[in-house]
Amino acid sequence: MATKDTEEPTELIARNKRARHDYEILDTWEAGIVLTGTEVKALRDGRANLTDAYGFVKDGEVFLLNLHIGAYANGNLFNHEATRTRKLLLHKREIRRLIGSVERQGLTLVPLDLYFKNGKVKTRIALARGKAQHDKREDLKKRDAEREIARVLRKG
Repeated sequence: MATKDTEEPTELIARNKRARHDYEILDTWEAGIVLTGTEVKALRDGRANLTDAYGFVKDGEVFLLNLHIGAYANGNLFNHEATRTRKLLLHKREIRRLIGSVERQGLTLVPLDLYFKNGKVKTRIALARGKAQHDKREDLKKRDAEREIARVLRKG
């Protein structure tokens, strides 16, 4: 069941570190993913990369594109395609909200984390707006200033 994100993931598989740098995160949801057996086994080995992944809405369903799950070592001919399009599992009301935001406001769906929760693979997806280059530089300056203040306070 996909619910509004409130808890921390139980067993983190992968994190999209570039997402918070490249996008302004507006809202997040937890969603299930439709996977094959060898994909789940590869995820248990930690073979996932979220860097170039993004979500899109098509025919009232949400899909995740460019999520790279490496081949399972013992999968032989039953192995999966590494970057296939995967369906996300969300409630209809959540999908309707995403459709409105993505199509009308020009926002993007970005996966933030991939993790196991109660034995199921979940992803935390975010509704995000892309940052301009100067916004990214401002964020870096702000973070550096906060680190400097924290360092001075620790010493003094």
